[in-house]
Amino acid sequence: MPGRKQAKVNLIELTKTLVNIPSVTGSEAEIARFLSSYLRRQGFDLKEQKVEGKRRNIFAKLHPSPKVILCTHMDTVPPFYGAREDESFIYGRGACDAKGIIACMILAGQELSKEGMKEIGLLFVVGEETDSIGAKTAGSLSADSEFIIVGEPTENKMGSGHKGIVNLKISAEGKSAHSAFPDLGESAVEKLLDVLLEIRALDFKEDPILGKTVINIGKIGGGLAFNIIADSASAEVSFRNALSSEEIIEKVKAVAGQRARIDVVSQSEPQVLFTVPGFEKVVLPYGTDIPYLRSFGKPLLLGPGSALVAHTENERIEKKQLFEAVEIYKKIVKMLIRY
Repeated sequence: MPGRKQAKVNLIELTKTLVNIPSVTGSEAEIARFLSSYLRRQGFDLKEQKVEGKRRNIFAKLHPSPKVILCTHMDTVPPFYGAREDESFIYGRGACDAKGIIACMILAGQELSKEGMKEIGLLFVVGEETDSIGAKTAGSLSADSEFIIVGEPTENKMGSGHKGIVNLKISAEGKSAHSAFPDLGESAVEKLLDVLLEIRALDFKEDPILGKTVINIGKIGGGLAFNIIADSASAEVSFRNALSSEEIIEKVKAVAGQRARIDVVSQSEPQVLFTVPGFEKVVLPYGTDIPYLRSFGKPLLLGPGSALVAHTENERIEKKQLFEAVEIYKKIVKMLIRY
C-alpha cells in the first residue's frame, strides 16, 4: 500500500500548496500558472483560455474527446490567508471553496489514467465568486463531453438541485432640505425603506424541490448628514431564488413602481441536476457556475467540505473528506463512462 499512502500525502500537500497561492477573484493568474505547469508534468494536454487581462481558464484533457469533465473554480473570496493544518483539517482561504476540490479532481484524474480510463478532462475556471465570467467564457471551448461534474462543498453529498441568484441595486431619489422643514424636501431614505419593507413582505411561494426564495439586504446607504433630508439612497439586495429570475425581477419592479429604480446586477436560474444512484442527495441553497456550463453535458454537483465554513475566517476542510472525495469522483466517472 505504499503507493496509496503516497497519494494521500500528495493530496494533502497539493491542497496546502493551492491554498497558499493567493487567488482572490480577479487575481487568479498565479494559480493558473501553477496549475498549467503541474498538469503538463502529469501528462495532460493543456489549453489555457484567455478570459480577461491575465486571467485565464485551464482546460486539461487526457483524451481528445473526454466524455466526463471534472470542473471547479480557482478564485476565492477575500481576504487571503495561508494554509495551516492539524490532525483532522486543513485551514485557509479556499480550503473547501474550492482548492481542496481542485486537488481531489487532479488526483482522481491521475488515478483514473493509471487505470486506463482516459475519457476525462479537468476544467478550472475564474470568477465564480462574482460574475461567473470564467464559466461563461468556457462555454466557447469545443468539447464533446456528455457530463460535467462540478465541485462545490456539499460534504460529498450529491446535489439534486440548487437555487439561482438575483442581485439587484435599488435606488431612490428625493429632494434635500433642512431637516427642520421636512415639507420642503422629500426623503429618498424613507422611500427606499418603504420599498424594501414591501419587498421583504412579498410572497414568492415555495418550490416543492428547491424550497423558499431567500432575501438578503446586503448593503444600504444614502444621505449626507443627520440634519439634511436625503436626496438619494440605495440598497444592494440578493435573492437566492427558487423560481425564475424574471419572476423575481418583475415582482420587485411592481412593488417599486415609480418610487425606486431597479438595476439588475446579475441573475442566474435555479437548477435541477442530473444524479446517479447510490449517493445521498441534497438540495443546495447557494448558486454555482452550472447554468453557464451546460454545453459540457448533463451537470452533476458534488464536493468535499461544508459550505457552512466557506467564506469564513475559519474556513477549513476535513482531510477524511478529501480522501473520500477522490474515490467518489473516480466511482462517478466510471459510472458515467459506462452510462
